Amino acid sequence: MPQDLPPDTLKAEIGQDDPYLWLEEVDSERALSWVRERNAQSLARLQDGQRYPALRRELLEVLNAHDRIPQITRRGAFFYNLWQDEAHKRGLWRRCTLDEYRRPEPAWETVLDLDALGAAEGESWVFAGADALGPDYRRCLVSLSRGGADAHVVREFDLVDKRFIPAAEGGFELPEAKSQLAWIDADTVYVGTDFGPGSLTDSGYVRVLKRWRRGTPLEQAQTVFEGEAQDVVVSVQVDRRPGYERTLFVRALDFYRQASFLLQPDGSLTRLDLPDDAQPHFWGPHLLISLRSDWVLEGQTTHASGSLLLADAAAYLAGERRFQALFRPSPTRSLADYTLTREHLLLNVSENVASRLEEWDFRCTPPRHRSVPAPFPGTLGLAGLHDDELAEDPLADHYLLSYTDFLTPDTLALARAGEDAREPLKARQPQFEAAGMRAEQFFARSADGTAVPYFVIWPAGAKADGRNPTLL
Repeated sequence: MPQDLPPDTLKAEIGQDDPYLWLEEVDSERALSWVRERNAQSLARLQDGQRYPALRRELLEVLNAHDRIPQITRRGAFFYNLWQDEAHKRGLWRRCTLDEYRRPEPAWETVLDLDALGAAEGESWVFAGADALGPDYRRCLVSLSRGGADAHVVREFDLVDKRFIPAAEGGFELPEAKSQLAWIDADTVYVGTDFGPGSLTDSGYVRVLKRWRRGTPLEQAQTVFEGEAQDVVVSVQVDRRPGYERTLFVRALDFYRQASFLLQPDGSLTRLDLPDDAQPHFWGPHLLISLRSDWVLEGQTTHASGSLLLADAAAYLAGERRFQALFRPSPTRSLADYTLTREHLLLNVSENVASRLEEWDFRCTPPRHRSVPAPFPGTLGLAGLHDDELAEDPLADHYLLSYTDFLTPDTLALARAGEDAREPLKARQPQFEAAGMRAEQFFARSADGTAVPYFVIWPAGAKADGRNPTLL
């Protein structure tokens, strides 16, 4: 079948000999009944066997374990967490201060009980995220989906009074759709939703973004950006850092390529001169660029796929193409992730399938690089805590560092860029006795000479004498 047919034509071609095209009607009773029947068949097979009751019980114990480390998101003075267990299946959205989080049993303050909300409104609400407006973090846009669907409703929420602000009181509200909202200021948001025919992409996501002022009908919102119907989705990123305020509109051309447009003070748009599969990130006066493919610039060395580049943002926008490579990949090293503090950039590097921690200090000119001592070999996770909307931020150079390996349960520490000392915050209880055991990394040499990493987990007392039974 030709692959370049328009979607409607392609659907018609498929429909000629596809007896299951009616399954595309995802909300129809016929399609839902078919799914329920297949789910029942699968469930019966899964539950058939003596191991099922014990396996189900063990999995539930792990999923509902109360020693799980609460994952936190900073919003001003508070750290927020969505906690789910057997008593709170939809979850408690709650918060506490950092000092309280340090305690073995923090006194969490419930902000929103999703199970109670669903029961009161007769809905199976699932928390789908929240966007709070800094620097005071009182107003928040909460997304709720029915049963975890892609579409969701959006309601404005007061984080001080802990209540939804209805539209009758001037609150922002959106009906169920695959929507996006982003704060511009206390009374204005960017909104993308189902505005009617032609407002969504062929994939069913946001194609049009508008500026919507509080207290005005959604119909009066002014269009500020549009993508193409064949795009996957369009989105907006609002940087509110004082002195470096920026708005970036993005067209997702597909799952790997995008086109980014910077909003100018006069309302015009400037497309960033980047490869379609590069990912830009503005950081104050800097521009960071992550590459997914090689980038060849005239008169300059090729920058390899997987690199992280640094440019002066103002100079770049003025046409200069001068970069410093903050990370270059190799056959054994790739960049898993990075996070930012006020004046540091932390790199989470995957080296032979284990994590290494590296740091760039931007208090120096040029920035200074160093390797940071961290547990090894295992998996690290990074999360910066800096709030760049705060003039004075006590956590400006702090970040969270998580770690786990074959023998070490999940741990979480509070770290400070520029230093090696860390404050342990949380750790999970061991699920088995690991005393005396050890994990080591070795390398096998393939026929073409490639070194292939692998790990050996040794039981307590084992000796490398070639006589150990081994589970591969």
